[in-house]
Amino acid sequence: MTGHANGSSNLTVVIKLGTSSIVDEKTREPILSNLTLIVETAARLRKDGHRVIIVSSGAIGVGLRRMDEDERPKHLPRKQALAAVGQCRLMSLWDSLFEHLRIPVAQILLTRNDIADRIQYTNAQNTFSELLDMGVVPIVNENDTLAVAEIKFGDNDTLSAITAAMVKADYLFLMTDVDCLYTANPRNDPSAKPIEVVSDISSLRADVSTSGSALGTGGMGTKIVAARLATSAGVTTVITRSSKPGNIHEIVSYLQKVREDPDAASALAPPPLHTRFLPAETPIHSRSFWLLHGLTPHGNLYIDSGAYAALLKKASLLPAGVVAVDGHFGQQEAVRLFVVEKRSATALDGDFPSHAEEPKEVGRALVNYGSKEIDLIKGARSSHIRTILGYADSEYVALRENIAFFIESEISSGSASPALR
Repeated sequence: MTGHANGSSNLTVVIKLGTSSIVDEKTREPILSNLTLIVETAARLRKDGHRVIIVSSGAIGVGLRRMDEDERPKHLPRKQALAAVGQCRLMSLWDSLFEHLRIPVAQILLTRNDIADRIQYTNAQNTFSELLDMGVVPIVNENDTLAVAEIKFGDNDTLSAITAAMVKADYLFLMTDVDCLYTANPRNDPSAKPIEVVSDISSLRADVSTSGSALGTGGMGTKIVAARLATSAGVTTVITRSSKPGNIHEIVSYLQKVREDPDAASALAPPPLHTRFLPAETPIHSRSFWLLHGLTPHGNLYIDSGAYAALLKKASLLPAGVVAVDGHFGQQEAVRLFVVEKRSATALDGDFPSHAEEPKEVGRALVNYGSKEIDLIKGARSSHIRTILGYADSEYVALRENIAFFIESEISSGSASPALR
């Protein structure tokens, strides 16, 4: 599988298209002119030796048109039925357009359940790799026909970031209805200035946003979250205008020339307007990314600062370091990790955690015991586990290889981050 951008001419490019890029908001008709430009852009990238993946929304939007319905339904079974109708027609459309250029495509439908198991996650990576080696353009979408809230990615921006991390992409393009991020909403603030490069996503102000479309589920906020996920995995993430798909090829070509010869930048024509989120200097490993973003946490573990310090030094989590448990979860399920100051046993009897403590969420863990068992052994020595539970599957609540942490700057700012230590 292609590595991250490192001067090699063979790059992996993931292009995420929202519903408003594919389906007209008023007529619900596919925007054939835009789709054709996207196909031509993918073909140009492939001609340059790059590999292309498209994350395509639009199944429900296309389903609405096919069934002559005016509004996106709120009832889940209706949404899923429309997605089933629309996905079939959407893939037929992509296949037909790419066939004109003799480029094969493949459909990949995902839910969180499909990557929650480590083996399945690895299998998905292998499938992507094989398809790209075969010269196929994978078309990825969330499996809206079956997905319920618990296993949904929430939006295709998040799905595209997880896909980009899975395939170790060099670039993730998030296509939207503006050229780039602005310091304010350019639609109603003439003083808004473009933000061309973002090296620290946590420094972005909360008011950097634009409104989303009526058909889609994501706005600019979901794109910033997606950029946070992708850049943590070493993927350069770009926001640019969806109505100008040719921008993708121009931006990739420009960045490639600058990477090969930094001094050439001044002589080159500037690329189309876009916002580029720079990748993390030390990208996280695939397994750590999976722990944070492939799994849905089912509860919370509160650990003391001493245990946290030991974990940062690569130790595993002992029951002695666990202060409290919240939620109901089973063995080998994911939980959120919070750090709190250790308190006496009597202080733990009340409502936990108290508002005064403000526990800091620091990461995720895959636990060796369920919530009931951990609640019984918390604060105890490992040698006492068998006495307390009657058995001892492990001396650890969680192994270090099954724990992943956010970076310090994100923890202190209180934002949920995909970037890991």
